[in-house]
Amino acid sequence: MTPADKDDTPSDSLRKAALDYHQFPRPGKLEIRATKPLANGRDLSRAYSPGVAEACLEIKKDPATARDYTTRGNLVGVVTNGTAVLGLGNIGALASKPVMEGKAVLFKKFANIDCFDIELNEPDPVKLAEIVCALEPTFGAINLEDIKAPDCFIVEKICRERMNIPVFHDDQHGTAIVVGAGITNALRIAKKDFADVKVVSTGGGAAGIACLNMLLKLGVQRKNVFLCDLQGLVYKGRELDMTDQKAEYAQGDQPRTLLDVIDGADVFLGLSGPGVLTPDMVAKMAEVPIIFALANPNPEIDPGAARAVNPRAIIATGRSDFPNQVNNVLCFPFIFRGALDAGATTINDEMKIACIEGIAAMARATTSAEAAAAYKGEQLTFGPEYLIPKPFDPRLMGVVASAVAQAACDTGVATRPIADMDAYKRQLDASVFKSAFIMRPVFEAARTASRRIVFAEGEDERVLRAAQAIMEETTEEPILIGRPEVIAARCERAGLDIRPDVDFKIVNPENDPRYRDYWGTYHEIMARQGVTPDLARAIMRTNTTAIGAVMVHRGEADSLICGTFGQYLWHRNYIQQILGNETLHPVAALSLMILETGNLFIADTQVHEEPTPEQIAETVIGAARHIRRFGVEPKIALCSHSQFGNMDSNSGRRMRAAMDILHSQPRDFSFEGEMHIDSALDVELRNRIFPGAHLDGAANCLVFANADAASGVRNILKMKGNALEVGPILMGMGNRAHIVTPSITARGLLNMSAIAGTPVSHYE
Repeated sequence: MTPADKDDTPSDSLRKAALDYHQFPRPGKLEIRATKPLANGRDLSRAYSPGVAEACLEIKKDPATARDYTTRGNLVGVVTNGTAVLGLGNIGALASKPVMEGKAVLFKKFANIDCFDIELNEPDPVKLAEIVCALEPTFGAINLEDIKAPDCFIVEKICRERMNIPVFHDDQHGTAIVVGAGITNALRIAKKDFADVKVVSTGGGAAGIACLNMLLKLGVQRKNVFLCDLQGLVYKGRELDMTDQKAEYAQGDQPRTLLDVIDGADVFLGLSGPGVLTPDMVAKMAEVPIIFALANPNPEIDPGAARAVNPRAIIATGRSDFPNQVNNVLCFPFIFRGALDAGATTINDEMKIACIEGIAAMARATTSAEAAAAYKGEQLTFGPEYLIPKPFDPRLMGVVASAVAQAACDTGVATRPIADMDAYKRQLDASVFKSAFIMRPVFEAARTASRRIVFAEGEDERVLRAAQAIMEETTEEPILIGRPEVIAARCERAGLDIRPDVDFKIVNPENDPRYRDYWGTYHEIMARQGVTPDLARAIMRTNTTAIGAVMVHRGEADSLICGTFGQYLWHRNYIQQILGNETLHPVAALSLMILETGNLFIADTQVHEEPTPEQIAETVIGAARHIRRFGVEPKIALCSHSQFGNMDSNSGRRMRAAMDILHSQPRDFSFEGEMHIDSALDVELRNRIFPGAHLDGAANCLVFANADAASGVRNILKMKGNALEVGPILMGMGNRAHIVTPSITARGLLNMSAIAGTPVSHYE
């Protein structure tokens, strides 16, 4: 049974789940949170009377400062009268509120834009426009939503003329932008040009007219556009069910049906209803037809039915369960983000086209690892079934918003032009990729040296995506250990551009000309530790961590990254065997935990189950050195169950002994212990318990007396604190090897490659 054959009414379980989602644990999908402290009388006097008057007077003196002293510069009003809500029709303003709250949630989730949803009981479009215009002091921009045609055209026109902030009817322009991006790429695949194609469209509502207007701006010729509705072709002289907007697309002076005009059409654009396009009509279209059947919930034709007639058809729908979903969320959060940041007074055609170009180009580029993880199992390779990016592709923010902001600056509508667009894009990326900001010093240091990084698990898709990113974003050279045919197949399946022995080197454990040299080297190192030649040969055929370590030992690679599967200590054993010496030995594993409230380093999470005082002191010294790699001044707390000598516990004794070792020589960083975690992070509490502690401010690194505690805190922060981990960084090996954990992502591997990509001499 095809989706078109399914019952349109949701099942009882789906209905209940949707209602429960909206009702519990508290009604609705939004809340307001204060961004400033309000804990005492001093805070109150600044937040409200008398301190608030100062901000009011500054804004009165210079209205532009409202962006500096209020939320207006990041606040969008989502406004509707509920006359054309989704596929529900004119359900009224109150019933539309869940939809408007949902729109506000999407703004916040995808572009960190704050919203108020405003539902107005005003059916008259002129009066509705006047109300919206009166809201200008409140908002930095207005998103008009779910207003019926042709009223929506009237409301937007009046608001755009009278208001000095962006006004954007998403049902029109958001749909038009995503359709424009999708058809741009579909024509590229079909090897056709906008100027040459015949377009047949059904539906003369707001979205349909806006899409046709946008296609003309992209190069489609008006003479090649045929608009049909329930009454058939829109032609000159037709009187029934006509609007000024439809009349712009009148063709000829005689009535004709959709079947009459579909012959030879290159593009079908449907924004009408189910079953409008029949298989017989598809058969009459061009050799490679482009079908955008966007009616919801059921499209104008089921994709399976269309492909049964013409397997070469390139199809998009409005549904998430088919490829190529035309979803406005690809557009509206980011076009508003760029417009707000540039202080745009309007959203013009150039900004919309910049949005189209950004979205289309992203689909043609390599798919991000984050999008691949969010849509696991789907083929995200540019082609007939992947014309536009997925909504959860985090690159959308940086690519689209910066393109829109650039267009605003170029066309003179930006009141706050962005001087450094590259820096702005990095800022946007940092707001999406939590590690981007703190990792910047590490990446910059890595760019000063070109190092060869060998990945032990080269067949893993995360490693392959990391390798692609390494070649795009760094000067490092990835080397992958794995079977060439497997790596090539997985690169192709993942939609990656890279190929083995073309873009990067590989080591094939099953057949590599260096095999004899590698097992010979390993046997030479391990001969007096019970390793026979036969065992050395077997290990060099099966153990990719050992192979990578031998490569580093032989100078064929500068650093090894391993551990995407398997147990940490197993990997450490081979690294220590092959790369360890009198000066190099695993000291500790240091993890950077990136939290919403700040960053926190944790050690030792992996290496020593219960470290000695000497090992703890060595961990503290190594942590201080590595923390500075991130441009952060180390403030290290030695944590245990004992607090400043109040318990004679094993962990407390070891921490006190470690403190004695650290105090035996001058140190150029701040440290203190032994103490509880709350004392390490709460300055006021610490000062009450132990006045004069040698730690200025809250600790940014916690060193524990056993691995269970360190690893437990690390995992709690990841699972309950929504922390992103960078690491673990293996300290003590001179940056020659790092062991990650199986939970690491492709971006995590990219971060680790940057850490491995900096020579030790750079930061010592």
